[in-house]
Amino acid sequence: MKKATFFAALLLSSVSAFAQNWGLDKAHSNLGFTVTHMMLAEVDGKFTNFDVKMNSSKDDFSDAQIDLTADVNSVNTNQDRRDTHLKSPDFFDAAKYPTLSFKSKSISKVSGNKYKLVGDLTMHGVTKPVTLDAVINGPVTNPQNKQTKAGFKVTGEVKRADFSLGTAPTAVVSDEIAIRATGELVKQQ
Repeated sequence: MKKATFFAALLLSSVSAFAQNWGLDKAHSNLGFTVTHMMLAEVDGKFTNFDVKMNSSKDDFSDAQIDLTADVNSVNTNQDRRDTHLKSPDFFDAAKYPTLSFKSKSISKVSGNKYKLVGDLTMHGVTKPVTLDAVINGPVTNPQNKQTKAGFKVTGEVKRADFSLGTAPTAVVSDEIAIRATGELVKQQ
């Protein structure tokens, strides 16, 4: 029995030894969204305070575990009045639901550096499964600072109604919310 326990511990420690932890390079990353206003024009917004953590033991990231969190109070559409309205109970209700999050369940390679990312998105107190498109570039080593980095672009669409997000009719603010996250992750030492 002691041999089996020893070998199981050895196996677990060897697997975790190869796991790579990645953190967000905030200076080179964005988390944004787009809605259509009055069926006329797209309005962009972003969250200025967010974080991403990734763990992967494979160089192609096909086994990556990805966790994203964003501070709802950091929503920014370049219009203070709209931002205040978005934080109110009419939309995000930031006082009651201050964080939105995404936790991956699986990532599967489509071709080359293109992936399908499946996970749970929690927004406005509601958690729903979502499937997103991802492009992951790298890893590469920055010749100046010797950091190992990977680039990412994640896109997809969710519906406001699925998250009970906002009381505005769809003729005023579209039900569809386009999501776009781009940036760089840095391998942690």
